[in-house]
Amino acid sequence: MNFIRSLLFMVIVLIITPPHVLLSFLTFFLPPLTRYRLITAWAHVVLWLVWHVLGIRYKVIGRENIPPGPAVILSKHQSAWETMALQQIFPPMSFVLKRELLRVPFLGWGLAQLPMIAIDRSAGKDALTQVVEQGRALLDQGFWVTVFPEGTRVAPGQSRRYKPGGAWLSQQTGVPVVPVAHNAGEFWRRNAFLKRPGEVTVSVGPPIDPAGLDAAEVNARAEAWIEGEMRRLFPHHYRQ
Repeated sequence: MNFIRSLLFMVIVLIITPPHVLLSFLTFFLPPLTRYRLITAWAHVVLWLVWHVLGIRYKVIGRENIPPGPAVILSKHQSAWETMALQQIFPPMSFVLKRELLRVPFLGWGLAQLPMIAIDRSAGKDALTQVVEQGRALLDQGFWVTVFPEGTRVAPGQSRRYKPGGAWLSQQTGVPVVPVAHNAGEFWRRNAFLKRPGEVTVSVGPPIDPAGLDAAEVNARAEAWIEGEMRRLFPHHYRQ
C-alpha cells in the first residue's frame, strides 16, 4: 500500500510541477509578496497530496511562541517535507539555500523566482555577509527567514554541528530566533521513494532575543533547545 501511495504521489507531482514552474516565470513583474503567494501555491497543493495521498498529517505544538512579526527560524532538517510545511506555519517565508539548488530542473527554476537567499557555501565569511545583507532586506519586507543550521538533511536520532549563519543574522538585525524541532524524517526519509503514513509533530520553541548576546550564544541556546526537545518528544530515536 505504501508503494502505491508513494508512486501515485510522485506521478501527480511530476505532472503538476512543470506547468506551475512555467507559470511562475510570468510573475516576474509582480511585487515580491504577491509573487511569493502565487508561486508557493504549489507547496500548499503538494502538502494536500501529502496528507490525503501519502497519509502524512502534522500537528503544531507551541504556536503561542510564534512572535507577531518576522523572525529567524532555526529548524531541524530531515526531509523535503519541512521545506513545504514551514511555509504554512510561518508565512511568508524565505529560506537560506545552497546556490546549486537553483540549477535543478523545474524545482530549482521555480525557487529562483522566489525571494530566497542563495549562497555559495564555499565562500566562507562572504557567505555570512550574503546571509546578513539579503536576510535583512527580506525581514524588512515582512518575510520570515528559515535556516537549517546543520546545513543538510540529518536522519532522525542524529545531529551535526550547528553553523552560525542564522544566529549571526538574528544578532545583526535584532530579530529573535525561533527554534523548531520535528520528526518528519520518520515518515519521509532523505531521498527515499517510499513514504510512511503518520503524524509529524512540529514543536515551536520560545523566541530567543539576541539583545546582549553574541551570535555564538544565540546559536548555542537554539541548539540546546532543539536537541533537548528532540530527545523529549522522540526519545525512541536516542536510546543509544
